[in-house]
Amino acid sequence: MNERQVLISFSSADIVNGESTVIYGLDMTVCKGDFVYIIGRVGCGKTSIIRTMTGENPLLKGRGEICGFRLDRLKEKDIPYLRRKIGVVFQDFQLLMDRSVHDNLEFVLRATGWKDKVQTEKRIEEVLHDVGMSTKSHKMPHQLSGGEQQRIAIARSILNNPEVILADEPTGNLDNETAEGIIKLLKRINCENGTAVVMVTHNRSIFETHRGRLFVCQNETCTEKIDEEVIELSLSLF
Repeated sequence: MNERQVLISFSSADIVNGESTVIYGLDMTVCKGDFVYIIGRVGCGKTSIIRTMTGENPLLKGRGEICGFRLDRLKEKDIPYLRRKIGVVFQDFQLLMDRSVHDNLEFVLRATGWKDKVQTEKRIEEVLHDVGMSTKSHKMPHQLSGGEQQRIAIARSILNNPEVILADEPTGNLDNETAEGIIKLLKRINCENGTAVVMVTHNRSIFETHRGRLFVCQNETCTEKIDEEVIELSLSLF
């Protein structure tokens, strides 16, 4: 049996936010097809882990790797190439408000090296279909609901067929019903494509209903919880 492909790994890694260390000694391995939650109280370092994965925060101590890029040796010139391998979904969507859904997606493709107009249009159609937004291509972001904007943000994140999607509180600004739709969409992409998903969330009902691996940030550490009794104890964080 072949071992699963490792896409993200940290070993004895200290995670920083500015000049402060927020997580000490992170050990984490994420493989192709994994769905991983990172939970914990506000300010405990969850988002700093995501920012380290994207190269926004430096990794100064320990070892880290994502999609073949060594984070502890990452050069600034390598960061754009790293980010082509990953998709990022934010809580506040971060769409360009002065252009249509189509033009938001086209902007990303052009910025990542797509030049063929026919292939660009085909890819935009594909991702909009994948997230159930085929009829919204001409809309401006302000004409969409929060859930629709997040679907477009997810479409944007999968344009370049990423190996990993990093989702930082993707349901944080959404009502429960809409949040449920977003998590089901991410789960479908995970299952159908084998895309690993690492998701920061405060929404307890999501990780209780849609099971995945669970990492808990507390007391300046981030550790995986497996035993159900330990998971129940960790829920006191909320």
